[in-house]
Amino acid sequence: MTTTRVFYEGRVQGVGFRWTTRRIAQGYDVSGLVRNLPDGRVELQIAGDPAEVRDFLKEIRESALAGHISAEHTDIIEPDPPLRGFQILP
Repeated sequence: MTTTRVFYEGRVQGVGFRWTTRRIAQGYDVSGLVRNLPDGRVELQIAGDPAEVRDFLKEIRESALAGHISAEHTDIIEPDPPLRGFQILP
């Protein structure tokens, strides 16, 4: 099990980014959360088998969201508390 945090930059708020991310997550065995940040970025935290996480993130990059992403920054984290389900936060 691995947990990855990704910060997406670009025109990623107000374009259905969080809802599309949740829809994509339904096709994978992952848990996570996605939220808008005050500085205009979107933060995604995703936990699961490393291959599932990798494929999930690849699908985001290849989805309609790709045109809205100008940069992404990824790191491995230990969430506190552990992630369960998939949540969209404000």
